[in-house]
Amino acid sequence: MLRVSVALALPGRQEVVELELPEGATVADAVAAARLSERFPGIDVAALATGIWSRPRPPGTVLRDGDRVELYRPLQVDAKAQRRARAGLRPSSTRSRSGR
Repeated sequence: MLRVSVALALPGRQEVVELELPEGATVADAVAAARLSERFPGIDVAALATGIWSRPRPPGTVLRDGDRVELYRPLQVDAKAQRRARAGLRPSSTRSRSGR
């Protein structure tokens, strides 16, 4: 048997479910066994991206003992676009230097 955990974090709420699964179990098996759809009825768990220990992994990935399966919500804002927007609003902090 494998001991794994399944984690889902939402604004204001986080669930980590500890499970024992048979050898050969996959990420999809862990998500199904955690019954997150029942705990979070308004969320389409099947549509969320999955990963193990912060590394994206497809649902068919075979688990190892001690793995932490994570479900990732879609980004609200693209971080790169947000940084670019902030940078465009501020004046440059570099000063032009003559002679260089």
